[in-house]
Amino acid sequence: MSIPRPEYPRPQFERPDWENLNGTWEFEIDQADTGVERGLRERPLSSTITVPFAPESTASGVGIRDQLTAVWYRRHWKVPAEWQGRRIMLHFGAVDHDTTVWVNGVEVGRHRGGFTSFSVDTTAAVTAGSDAIVVVRARDTARSPQARGKQGRDFAPTGTFYPRTTGIWQTVWAEPVPHRRIGSLHIIPSLARGSFSIRVVIRGARAADTVQVVVTDASGVVVGQDQQALGQDFTPELVVGIASAHLHLWEPGRGYLYGLTVRLVSEDGQVLDQVASYAGMRSIAVDGTRVLINGKPVFQRLVLDQGYWPDTLMTAPSDAALVADIATGLAAGFNGARAHQKVFEERYLYHADRMGYLVWAEFGDWGVNEFGPDGWYQTPTISFVTQWLEAVGRDRNHPAIVGWCPLNEFQERITDRITDMDDVARAMFLGAKLADPTRPVLDASGFSHRLVESDVYDSHSYEQDPECFLAEQAGLAEGTPYVNTDGGHAISVPYAGQPYFVSEFGGIHWSSDADTWGYGDEVSSLEELYVRFEGLVNVLLEDPNMFGYCYTQLSDVESEHNGIVRYDRSSKLDLERLRQVQTRPAAIERRDC
Repeated sequence: MSIPRPEYPRPQFERPDWENLNGTWEFEIDQADTGVERGLRERPLSSTITVPFAPESTASGVGIRDQLTAVWYRRHWKVPAEWQGRRIMLHFGAVDHDTTVWVNGVEVGRHRGGFTSFSVDTTAAVTAGSDAIVVVRARDTARSPQARGKQGRDFAPTGTFYPRTTGIWQTVWAEPVPHRRIGSLHIIPSLARGSFSIRVVIRGARAADTVQVVVTDASGVVVGQDQQALGQDFTPELVVGIASAHLHLWEPGRGYLYGLTVRLVSEDGQVLDQVASYAGMRSIAVDGTRVLINGKPVFQRLVLDQGYWPDTLMTAPSDAALVADIATGLAAGFNGARAHQKVFEERYLYHADRMGYLVWAEFGDWGVNEFGPDGWYQTPTISFVTQWLEAVGRDRNHPAIVGWCPLNEFQERITDRITDMDDVARAMFLGAKLADPTRPVLDASGFSHRLVESDVYDSHSYEQDPECFLAEQAGLAEGTPYVNTDGGHAISVPYAGQPYFVSEFGGIHWSSDADTWGYGDEVSSLEELYVRFEGLVNVLLEDPNMFGYCYTQLSDVESEHNGIVRYDRSSKLDLERLRQVQTRPAAIERRDC
């Protein structure tokens, strides 16, 4: 039987030795969360599941859509004998939500948060060449105020809330690593200097060790063995200059990538560890209300990508499916996407990198975007901030990412007091700025903007009449753009002149199925859809103060039928016709002509 999702899950930090642990695992539902007391750690489980697909999905072989309080996984694994002498790491792409991992009866790690990757060191519990029993428990209480993204709390999907995802939903894999090793990289391009700054975190450092970096392009080695001794800095930073003859830009539609090899070398010249990575040379800057990429105004024609599939839910069914979604967006004339309400897997970002596809990276915060017991919105837990920093730290090296957005449509009225939600919003904003000062951060997409210093400002509008849409958006020219409110009550600080875009619009409903919905009245024909699409898009393309937009959405999802392709990604609209509407120069791109 072939292994599902067999590709290497972390293309920007790759070692040659690894083993994919996807496939058949033992599985058992623990609805009362009493599995420890009932001995589920020690005994075989009652059924099986196909990892990495969540038990709510049909691809998992389970397909139970009811609320699952806790689930257990168990698998026998033969640790390769050739991994002797190295630390044995177990990596999880994502497990929803509260995870504990045991190996051979020893607890080796815990993690809370369903959207971010984590690793556990199993060295104390396993021996190379011997069998290991891996047991995983995932708790996912339906009513707790945790980050869920678009996962619904009710039994059936309703409106903008879709089926839940419980337990393992991204690749599980094992890797041997040296005791003295490269822990992580932070790669910062500088187009102005024609260089890459590469900060290297080392585990088990010795002062006499050195870090070496080799850079390659399509012609071969560009920079060979630039190096720095560890004794000089706690976190070594190598600034690697690229000669002008080898300076290639990463641009929208042209994702040029340099290869990087980073080595940790001992005092006597022994290579202790080596990872393969890559980087793109591009810059992001702001010029008044314009966002510049490589010094040029680029109107960001984004599409809302929710990353759901009928049989696999939040897990992409294959690597090819990720490529196909990006290709669909490009074919329709979009140059990027809002990676909406989940932390997209690293393989998606890798393909966006190499295909030159802009990405606004988000967090799946919508778990609190519902009324709580007191009749108002619930307050996020500290795990929101923890997961968000994990996501930014993991993904900040991807050149495709051109902005961060931690929150979506949170909604609190402006009052005379600072709320817990204000504190969370500020913590997530400041955390992103500290972890990555090279990109703009939007405090919240649509609805409540609480930070005057937010790098950009936006709104959500599903007005379907182009003339009314034009009138609604006309205030931007006078510095008073359309701002979302709560029944007329202020929920945002005033606009302060930042770059502005409409980060959700459109959502035109077109479907041959009953009991589906989109925004506004459903069009009566495809021709009416194309006319409405062109009218709405033209309002934003022709606004000289608008830096971009995000159209809702890439694909239909469950009963929400406003995608440019169907839920199963079969053809729905004429993508070439959409492309012709979108690809003419926008006003903000023509301003200096």
